[in-house]
Amino acid sequence: MKYKITLIFLLINFISFAQNTVGIITNDSQAYNGLTLFAPLHSTETYLVNNCGEVVHQWSGSYSPAASLYLLANGNLLRTAQLSNDDINFGGVGGRIELFDWDSNLLWEYNYSSPTFSQHHDVYPLPNGNILMLAVNTMTQAEAIQAGRDPNLLTQNKLYNEQILELEPVGSNQANIVWEWNIKDHLVQDFDVTKDNYGIVADSPELLDINFLNNNNPEANWLHINSIQYNEELDQIVLSSRRLSEIYIIDHSTTIEESASHSGGVYGKGGDFLYRWGNPIAYDKGTTDDQTLDSQHHAHWIQDGLTDAGKILIFNNGNARGYSSIDLITPPVSAPGVYNYDSSNGYGPSIAEWIYTTPTPSDFFSAILSSAQRLPNGNTLICDGDSGYFFEITPTNQIVWEYINPNTRDGILSQGDTPSQNNVFRVKKFSYDYPAFTGRDLTPGDPIEIDPDLSECTLLSIAENNFTDAISLYPNPSSGLITISTKMTINKVEVFNSLGQLIKTITNSKQISLQGVDNGLYILKIYNEKGIVSKKIIKE
Repeated sequence: MKYKITLIFLLINFISFAQNTVGIITNDSQAYNGLTLFAPLHSTETYLVNNCGEVVHQWSGSYSPAASLYLLANGNLLRTAQLSNDDINFGGVGGRIELFDWDSNLLWEYNYSSPTFSQHHDVYPLPNGNILMLAVNTMTQAEAIQAGRDPNLLTQNKLYNEQILELEPVGSNQANIVWEWNIKDHLVQDFDVTKDNYGIVADSPELLDINFLNNNNPEANWLHINSIQYNEELDQIVLSSRRLSEIYIIDHSTTIEESASHSGGVYGKGGDFLYRWGNPIAYDKGTTDDQTLDSQHHAHWIQDGLTDAGKILIFNNGNARGYSSIDLITPPVSAPGVYNYDSSNGYGPSIAEWIYTTPTPSDFFSAILSSAQRLPNGNTLICDGDSGYFFEITPTNQIVWEYINPNTRDGILSQGDTPSQNNVFRVKKFSYDYPAFTGRDLTPGDPIEIDPDLSECTLLSIAENNFTDAISLYPNPSSGLITISTKMTINKVEVFNSLGQLIKTITNSKQISLQGVDNGLYILKIYNEKGIVSKKIIKE
């Protein structure tokens, strides 16, 4: 296993050793109290779990996810789905997008799959209701050679053109394509002067060298773009190429015609790269020693209102070096969305401004998949995708929340089983006041795993959550009878002793009696209409 069992001092010098092997492992007082969304890659289920791993909502479909999914503000679930495709079948190929309502009713479906094209990996919901879709279509051997590809680098007699399609959903299973971008329109090559796109690679950082392979095999899937994310303020898109170990930013403000050209749009460069980072040797700058990214995933701008807002956060898988990291960069700009370029050294920065990895780097390694998310309290949620392991770190790199996906290729695991084949592409944690949850029933159900043990989680979740100011207890200390003071509806209260044992459950009441129990410290887990609050009470 790649995770570490966390040792935490609790309460009055009480020490707990986490013994769980799946589900919740650690839930410390510094963890951000929210709801975590994820979809196991070998399952048709999508889960929303609280900080104790209890399922508060679940969506069921007919297909396993291709990769990404999004919980929209109205409570709908946008997800990719995997269709069988014998002709285009690299990892992350999906071919289908689905939109479900809160109750798992299928509202819209769209298939983009054939022997010559397919959706893959990621989509992104735009503010206007449209959807950006990442896809490939096939360039024939003749088309690739005419574009300047070295014929010796065409081992599969075809080449995949990465494309972005902006879809306007129509009806229940149709879409209008209202915008389009293709990498084949933004290539350069210095191999054959008689073919298209001939030029000096070092003088064309805004274009992609069609013959640069980054020491990878010359497969049709030469780029393997694995994520697409959007910045509304800048109207820009960031893409992540796993094979070339680079990220690219392009302009979304262009027309379809401009996106295929080298001019136009707000930034004046058409569909050419506005910025690229991670591997400058790809455009003949620097050396292999200057490479900073390696097989990365989930490059995205941190949202406004969060720590490091506007900077780019990346899960850097690190396949060649044998360990992963979370990298944070601030692209140098002369104006918002206008990126500085150094003709000698390429695009900066030379290194990431913040890098997270474990003290022994090899303890943290995911060769595929994976994501990172900055949370409202300054913590960072990390998905170690090939282990189905999610963990949250504080700004001082302390691990304060850990969870291991129990839904595997072979079925649901029992507590105590050793997890394997439990891959997850990406996870996201939401605050309880996210609009999708307004008016929804978020009463916690059972955890996913069989024979769960949440006793340690209760001890580790003593922090006041988002709604603590709206709930108070009196008297405290108490000789036995306790009243919960709140205007919110109380659905259930669980009382745990200092050993983490559940000693009492009260439903639909704001009064709890501890008469007849020993004096000491107790933890009340209060389930209310907006979420869960954990409170300490002293019985004397």
